[in-house]
Amino acid sequence: MGWLMMAVTMGMIAAANEPKDLILYVATEGDDRWSGRLPEPNVERNDGPFATLERARDEIRRLKAEGKLKGSVTVFVRGGEYYRDKPFKLTAEDSGTSDAPILYRAYPGEEVRLIGGKPVSSWQPVTDRSVLGRLDELARGKVMQADLRSIGITDYGQPSGGGLELFFNDKPMTLARYPNEGFMRIADVVVHNGHQIHGIKGSKIGKFYYEGDRPKRWVGEKDPWLHGYWFWDWSDQRHRIESIDTEKRIISVAPPYHGYGYRKGQWFYAYNILAELDSPGEWYLDRERGILYFWPPGDIESGRPTVSTISTLVEMRDVSHVTLQGFILEVARGNAVTITNGEEDRIIDCTIRNIHGWAVRISGGKGDKVTGCEIYNLGHGGIALSGGDRERLIPAGHLAENNHIHHYGRWKRMYTPAVSLSGVGNRARHNLIHDAPHQAVAFSGNDHLIEFNEIHRVCLESNDAGAIYSGRDWTWRGTVIRYNFFHHINGFQGRGCMGVYLDDMLCGTIIYGNIFYRVTRAAFIGGGRDNVVENNIFVECSPAVHVDARAMGWASYHVNTTMVERLNRVPYKKPPWSERYPELVNILEDEPAAPKGNRIIRNICWKGKWLEIEERAKPYVRFEDNLIDQDPLLVDVEGMDFRLRPDSPAYKIGFKPIPFEKIGPYREDSTR
Repeated sequence: MGWLMMAVTMGMIAAANEPKDLILYVATEGDDRWSGRLPEPNVERNDGPFATLERARDEIRRLKAEGKLKGSVTVFVRGGEYYRDKPFKLTAEDSGTSDAPILYRAYPGEEVRLIGGKPVSSWQPVTDRSVLGRLDELARGKVMQADLRSIGITDYGQPSGGGLELFFNDKPMTLARYPNEGFMRIADVVVHNGHQIHGIKGSKIGKFYYEGDRPKRWVGEKDPWLHGYWFWDWSDQRHRIESIDTEKRIISVAPPYHGYGYRKGQWFYAYNILAELDSPGEWYLDRERGILYFWPPGDIESGRPTVSTISTLVEMRDVSHVTLQGFILEVARGNAVTITNGEEDRIIDCTIRNIHGWAVRISGGKGDKVTGCEIYNLGHGGIALSGGDRERLIPAGHLAENNHIHHYGRWKRMYTPAVSLSGVGNRARHNLIHDAPHQAVAFSGNDHLIEFNEIHRVCLESNDAGAIYSGRDWTWRGTVIRYNFFHHINGFQGRGCMGVYLDDMLCGTIIYGNIFYRVTRAAFIGGGRDNVVENNIFVECSPAVHVDARAMGWASYHVNTTMVERLNRVPYKKPPWSERYPELVNILEDEPAAPKGNRIIRNICWKGKWLEIEERAKPYVRFEDNLIDQDPLLVDVEGMDFRLRPDSPAYKIGFKPIPFEKIGPYREDSTR
């Protein structure tokens, strides 16, 4: 055989053995007995797309096991509603590789909805006299009922959380409550047992006086509950009502009582009460009979009422190089997506909404990403990223980027942020976060990066809170908070909160190049060490910077208890810790309670209060080259354009321009 013929033959063999990318299809009109290779049924209707994601997953498994899968795989899911009765589960055998990833994707231009619930039909007017007698007169004739048992739903969960929810016109409805918005107040506690915290008096017993006569309506209810902020503005709890004394106007709640106790003036509301189903959008479930009562805010049929039934929509464990793209993930009693010990997995361009738990929870693994998603109407938080090796300070590199996260914390109001970072080396970038009762970003651990996010209208239901928050650990160091835009963050009833809240002796955090506009206590250092507040713009903040020495005063009891205990959990005297954080090596011999090493450098403060500092903290804090109460010549404050004009006096102190135009989400075609 001549060399030319041999070359041609070898080329043909090589071409025949080249990896072939595989495309599979899933459709509501599909059939799991078909090949899945066609995007729609053929004319003979003997072949076409699969009907389920599981069938596509299992086909990929089969081809891999037989050695027939050599390239990447794309599973296109055609438009439609896919009601799930169980989570879609992926395991290690469902992984792709860096060269041959696996993509589950909504078909371009089509809306694909994965729904963790069931539609509810066969609504009837309420005719039961005992029920009508409990309803408000205005609600009679407007409240409808449906029998959930007739459609196979018998597990309802509990009113304390994690149970069934109702959605209508793609929005969460309100479990019947009073007041319909806002709160009642504790008129006074009943048992004065000497309980107090920081000199504030209260009671450890869950028994208190109320004002007015509204609770008379709750007597005889099957399972009434309260949700309240019983002592502190940032610590809520749900309680079952044990008894109501309508003559003395006393409510007693069932134990366990709130850990901090109860005090006069704190706020609460009542819920899960049939008698309070008095406005459109409210509902109530009789868990004994399985009867759902609902005052629909629109046409009952076109509104597609749906109840949540399953815990999770997608579970991925030990999976690598798998992407979910373009889906609407909605209605579940737990989380939409959980990824455990994954590597280079992606959640891209999804809408995640109407979930009782979190949108995406990632734990362990490395390099997972949630990007380009709109996430809203969540019962808990948005995206939780946890991973990395703290002992060896190895980053996980998980990323939440370019997401729009809003109206979250719908059920668990406190400590369920839009983005949670824990472990080592995770990132939150270019997200837009707003409208939530508590935090925007919470972090713990080391070396996280929080940058280019826009955050506003958070901490709406709490005061001792921060838009970005962490606290009470000397070893949580190395996090950088830079180039973020905070605005209109003022706490519950405008009574004040924090922008970046370094609580209870948190150390080693850099706050650089951020813009704070109309934020109370914008940069807050709560007795910690080695923090840097540099090159930030504060406009109409009160104050711009707070520094205290709490560990030398009221919080001193934490030093030799919590702080030392957490210090000893890490090898802080050995590499890489001793090299990465040398300030920790001798901290116990270096006035550990003192707020040493904090630097406030080259900041701009305009039209607000500059500083709030405890006298004991002053000797330990370095202030340098800050531009205070001098017009920095910003482009347009009222229009919220905080770029500096070319003739700004800030440049004379060495202020570096902040890339304001890059903050927030970006378009996919951007070069950013």
